[in-house]
Amino acid sequence: MLGRVLLIVVILLFASILLLASGPALAGETVATFSIVGYDPATGDLGIAVESRFFAVGAVVPWAKAGMGAIATQSYANTTFGPKGLELLAQGKSAQETLDILVQQDPQADQRQAGIVDSQGRPATFTGAKCNPWAGGKTGKNYAAQGNILTGKEVVEAMASAFEASSSLPLADRLVKALSAGQTAGGDSRGQQSAALLVVRAKGGYAGYNDRYIDLRVDDSPRPIEELSRLLEIHHTTNAYTDARFYLDRGEKDRAIQIMEDATRKRLAAAAKPTDQGDAYYDLACFYSLAGVPQKALENLANAFPLNPALKAYSLNDSDLDPLRDNARYQAMVKDAVPKAK
Repeated sequence: MLGRVLLIVVILLFASILLLASGPALAGETVATFSIVGYDPATGDLGIAVESRFFAVGAVVPWAKAGMGAIATQSYANTTFGPKGLELLAQGKSAQETLDILVQQDPQADQRQAGIVDSQGRPATFTGAKCNPWAGGKTGKNYAAQGNILTGKEVVEAMASAFEASSSLPLADRLVKALSAGQTAGGDSRGQQSAALLVVRAKGGYAGYNDRYIDLRVDDSPRPIEELSRLLEIHHTTNAYTDARFYLDRGEKDRAIQIMEDATRKRLAAAAKPTDQGDAYYDLACFYSLAGVPQKALENLANAFPLNPALKAYSLNDSDLDPLRDNARYQAMVKDAVPKAK
């Protein structure tokens, strides 16, 4: 009887060990992760990409504010590094000065890890002496990469190289590519679970009311970076009109046109029904109207209206089409949608 009880106890202990080894990271555990903070001097964008074997890492690590800086706080993360750091950056402190102050004021700094880039692209990274190995970071022009409980320093090196080699891409894409390179190089030695991307831009949020330009999170997934990449592609397609307007307002008309044309092709290919196709053509027409290319705008309206007739009436009050109001071809297109005078 005693032998049977001991056998059951051993089995239960073994099962518990397996669960602890394979289960998700628990609340209060070290935020073992790798991240990269970056700055794009061409647009002023600031952002962070992060991946970890930790549930919902995007709720802990990334902090950023347009015109101030971006901060990643991890290991036994001190989340006050986010708001406090941004306050210091707002006072004109550099990334290194800010990080030095945060570390000096933290009695458990030897367990912390953080990376900061300020609004001038100056980077700083810190790894406490008691962070679990492998742990470390690297800085370069406009970025800081860092990680802990990694397979080795090659993870951080790969992130840095990927970021440096992708300077022609938007910041969000550079950050995610760096994250993917870090994972390919080994990543978090415990595995994968969550990832996040935060990019801020002045008036870059919905309708221009805030700076939250891109805020994507994958809280629990066996392949979180791949899922984050998929969501970013959807963001680019869905928000192409806003992005195109951003570059149009900066005088980069060719780039704006390319963004809208590419997104429209993708939307048309993915359209589930004719009205979706109509919406894609309509948005492109609105863009061309504002861009001062009336012929292209009218061509796309001619495609949009038969696919989604409801857009005719909608267009009557759409300020994006104001440049076309006096155009005879436009008036003919919407003639049957104009309310008759009583």
